[in-house]
Amino acid sequence: MVRVLCFLLMVFGAAPVLAQNGPLRIEITEGVIEPLPFAVPDLVPETAGSAEMGAQLARVIAADLTGTGLFRELPASAFISQVSDFGAPVQYADWKAINAQALVTGAVSVQGNQVTVKFRLYDVFSGTELGDGLQFAGTTDGWRRIAHKVADAVYSRITGEGGYFDSRVVFVSETGPKAERRKRLAIMDYDGANVQYLTGSEAIVLAPRFSANGDRVLYTSYETGFPRIYVLDVGSVQRRVLESQQGTMSFAPRFAPDGQTVVYSVSQGSNTDIYSMRVSTGQATRLTNAPSIETAPSFSPDGSQIVFESDRSGSQQLYVMPASGGEARRISFGEGRYGTPVWSPRGDLIAFTKQSKGRFHIGVMRNDGSEERLLTASFLDEGPTWSPNGRVIMFARETQGAAGRSSLYSVDITGRNLRPVRTPEGGSDPSWGPLQP
Repeated sequence: MVRVLCFLLMVFGAAPVLAQNGPLRIEITEGVIEPLPFAVPDLVPETAGSAEMGAQLARVIAADLTGTGLFRELPASAFISQVSDFGAPVQYADWKAINAQALVTGAVSVQGNQVTVKFRLYDVFSGTELGDGLQFAGTTDGWRRIAHKVADAVYSRITGEGGYFDSRVVFVSETGPKAERRKRLAIMDYDGANVQYLTGSEAIVLAPRFSANGDRVLYTSYETGFPRIYVLDVGSVQRRVLESQQGTMSFAPRFAPDGQTVVYSVSQGSNTDIYSMRVSTGQATRLTNAPSIETAPSFSPDGSQIVFESDRSGSQQLYVMPASGGEARRISFGEGRYGTPVWSPRGDLIAFTKQSKGRFHIGVMRNDGSEERLLTASFLDEGPTWSPNGRVIMFARETQGAAGRSSLYSVDITGRNLRPVRTPEGGSDPSWGPLQP
């Protein structure tokens, strides 16, 4: 496990750090944002043989920041100054000359299988350090996590928001032709690195969903020929089935924020309703009772409400009800059909899939259904999931035709910075976990 130690490198007064026209800060709005130019020289090696590690760390830090669309890295070929001593004074004039607004410097030492990283963040135009330096330590196998933690700290100090780089995503890895698609659960770093497989591909698996603290995953499997819900421990990869009533199909599970309750759909005959279950006891409670299809439930961050999709009005729409069940209110009223809703971890927005005029979209709306905004459009976009800070949405996109392939993409909630998430195989049904401890 990576441990985080406060490393006080320099002490400044309590006055705010100011740039030319105020604090160095990116204000994230829905308008066009000019990416902030920054520099990340290779981290200074402080032990023999750590130079390569220093270069690798710098590349991951830079990739994290540029991947947000909010930052623009300046190439090393443009550098006037070279950082060869972590403790040496910064030559601000040299970095100003190439228009760097932020500078990240660091040092790395490797002893056996342990790696230690120190870093500082500077506001170039004010000539001051932003916050105190930090030190991160962990194993050499976990060096990418350390880079993500540095990037999270830089991102947070400049944007004022929480980071999301040191997080993981569970998803369905897909191989084979469209008509004979083989699926298995996989887990990866948020950027597609370090893919590990959690299940085999002998049976179809669907809709994996992380618990709030990332220790467990819910998913639906057809290994018995009938859809059943399983809960899998991420650390041990041990699993158990959540028992359901005989003769029914259970699917679309999701954890409550406290991790003690699961909501899911149960289909019996032509009717599908939403149930909740205590994980420890298996006691189930019916939350909806309507002659329609109610599915894809998702809790609000405080656990008090559930958003779900239903065709009770004659078409697929979104509804919100108390977490204990009861009267539901419709929140989607635009043209088209709405599904797969998921509440933002901030609690302010609900993401969804929309089908309208032959196109699929990922969109967001306020909790009351107002301010609907479509972020994507394609032949098939579906299954949104939120980053831990509620700033980015990941989803699955499938291309058209018999050779169509499903892949993962991400997009900012402003609709900017649509990017593919590279995975070794096809991918669908992503679920973004929390920041790792």
